[in-house]
Amino acid sequence: MAEKERILVVDDEPSIRKYLGTLLEVDGYEVETVVSGQEAIKKIESGDRPDFIILDVLMPELNGIETLKQLMQIDRSLNIIMLSCSNEVGTVVEAIRLGAQDYLTKPFEKAELDVAILKCRQKQTLRAENKTLREYCDTITEDICFLAASPQMVRIRQQILQIAPVDVPVFIYGESGVGKEVVARMIHIRSTRRSQAFIKVNCAALPGELLESELFGFEQGAFTGAVRSKPGKFELANKGTIFLDEIAEMSPHLQAKLLHVLQDHQYSRLGGRHLIDVDVRVLAATNVEIQEAMKSGRLREDLYYRLNVLSINVPPLRERTTEIPLLFRHFLQKYSAKFNKETVVPSRHLLEAAVRYPWPGNLRELENFVKRYVILEDDEGSFRELLEMAATRQRISPREEPAPAREQGLKALVRSLKDEAEMEAIADALEKTHWCRKDAAKMLGISYKALLYKVRQFGLDTNRAGHGNSKESAKVKNNVTSDPAPAALVPAGRDS
Repeated sequence: MAEKERILVVDDEPSIRKYLGTLLEVDGYEVETVVSGQEAIKKIESGDRPDFIILDVLMPELNGIETLKQLMQIDRSLNIIMLSCSNEVGTVVEAIRLGAQDYLTKPFEKAELDVAILKCRQKQTLRAENKTLREYCDTITEDICFLAASPQMVRIRQQILQIAPVDVPVFIYGESGVGKEVVARMIHIRSTRRSQAFIKVNCAALPGELLESELFGFEQGAFTGAVRSKPGKFELANKGTIFLDEIAEMSPHLQAKLLHVLQDHQYSRLGGRHLIDVDVRVLAATNVEIQEAMKSGRLREDLYYRLNVLSINVPPLRERTTEIPLLFRHFLQKYSAKFNKETVVPSRHLLEAAVRYPWPGNLRELENFVKRYVILEDDEGSFRELLEMAATRQRISPREEPAPAREQGLKALVRSLKDEAEMEAIADALEKTHWCRKDAAKMLGISYKALLYKVRQFGLDTNRAGHGNSKESAKVKNNVTSDPAPAALVPAGRDS
């Protein structure tokens, strides 16, 4: 047997309470009546949730509009129908604005009440469907945007699930482009504030004065050009979440004001005289080294410790290479659909090259690469582009040597770089002189013996087998074992 729907009637007139009680019980509802707004509020605060509330507007002490306001603060999902002897437009509009589902004027017909209850029931069903759809979309968003194929990202997902419901600030670390905003959005949609706004502010995008007005708003006439007042991001994010990206770029003055907001949950607009109460969860992110930023005064220590209640460190893409093929295919499907292109399967050697490339720009760089791949439809061209990107990266960022080379120390690194430069210079000279070693040595300004040694040392002779005559090759063979190894290119005339 289906459970009866419950209706709470709130009216100070005994006749109305009795009439509605009898009328609704005949229709199979379970009816409870109270005589004041205070009683209704106490019931709802105690956890009682009737299916519908019929609330009179004109009551002594606490009127219906004020009761409605307080009930909505407790639970905005309550289905409330307002009753009044007056149908003043202002009162009706105010009731609907505050959250009432319908408004009936006394005396009313039974059919009008039935329609009002039906309307509430339909809206309740629609809200439930929207909630289910939103949760489904949140799950889809998580599955698509937060691919956790590596142990590091699996741990971060678990962290998010633990952190999200706890309403405290979170500090997110990581290089530029690793997905700090994705983490912040995941925290929001898994939090109790998911139905409220998520506002992102890039603290590096605006200078200090503009950033302050952007965050906290301003009053009319606060500065030249302020022709009307404007709410700030904190006001827009009230009851929701604000994500402060690149927070270390915020000026010290603004950091102090932010600290005050975090401590007191109050602030004033630029040019304002009144304090504004705000209830916002703050998520902050940076790509700088925190200890260095605090030591240099770039980031206030007290602000950092206030924000760093919980923290998440997002690793760079090069440390989670197992996710690169998955992300590649995700971006491939996304942009194929966006640009009305057929989704093609990337070649194995392209994916392997993508896995080997360090992606200094992380997810952002990978996404842009796949976007070009989709637009140009050239697998081989994209493969060559990756190889060129890797070569360029090696030239302009020599510090990105493989880990063993870095571990050998500074001297080994310098020697490695010097050898690479010498090899390129010698190879270039040999090409220009058509592998005439004497001319190449003259061009380089080094002795002939030094050139012969370097040719063998770098394996250039094996790379260009067949160049030069056999007599010269024999000279190379005979001289390499007897001459001491030069530490560097030696100028001509100084070789004994």
